Amino acid sequence: MSTVVVATEPVAPRRWVDRTLVDIVVVVAALVVFNLTAHFAPTPIAVAAVPVGALLLLAFARARGLQWSDLGLSNVGRGARHGAAAAGITLLVVAVAASIPLTQSAFLNERYGVNVGATLFAALVIIPLQTVVPEELAFRGVLHAKLSRRFGIRAVAVIGSLLFGLWHVASSLGLTVGNDGFSAVLGTGLFGQIVGVCGAVAGTTVAGFVFTWLRHRGGSILAPIGLHWALNGAGALAALAVWHLTFH
Repeated sequence: MSTVVVATEPVAPRRWVDRTLVDIVVVVAALVVFNLTAHFAPTPIAVAAVPVGALLLLAFARARGLQWSDLGLSNVGRGARHGAAAAGITLLVVAVAASIPLTQSAFLNERYGVNVGATLFAALVIIPLQTVVPEELAFRGVLHAKLSRRFGIRAVAVIGSLLFGLWHVASSLGLTVGNDGFSAVLGTGLFGQIVGVCGAVAGTTVAGFVFTWLRHRGGSILAPIGLHWALNGAGALAALAVWHLTFH
């Protein structure tokens, strides 16, 4: 009896490492480092941490094969329209809230309410370049693209938004100390600090969800950039207006 030998194709070794998942871990770890550096490093390093970090993440994403469209850096016209509409609505809402005595105290932020020139510079230059654009590049650009590729848009909305909320823990540690309206209600002790941090995380998580929805609908990070700037920049300008209306 003759023996029949059947040729077989070589079996490729099983891939145990999910490259996209590894990339997500790298991005999240980098965000933690950039965040801590921005809040606890010496001033010159802290100022550059988030903008430089966002550019590094962008370079990393491109090196790992993501296209500009994946990162929300295409479809400019549609994104700009969505962003302008969201910003306009937000500015109107903030202006109304700042003009109502019941809600004015929430805008009594010493950081932005005293010096007119410094507040305008912060709202029009510092906030866009140091906060809004870098954060959107990192979260609605790189992290959004990686999470979407691995898990889908629903995971982006949940995981990405929660991570964006946690991103604001360090920045909200002194929330009740620097805001007269919050400190009057919550105090400046540990309890007030904890409540302030939890409130900030919850609020920015919700904001992150809205930013993600805008990014998905507009197909561009310009859409959430418009709303993000309106929330931060309008808040600073409203603080300036309320302080001068209250104390002058």
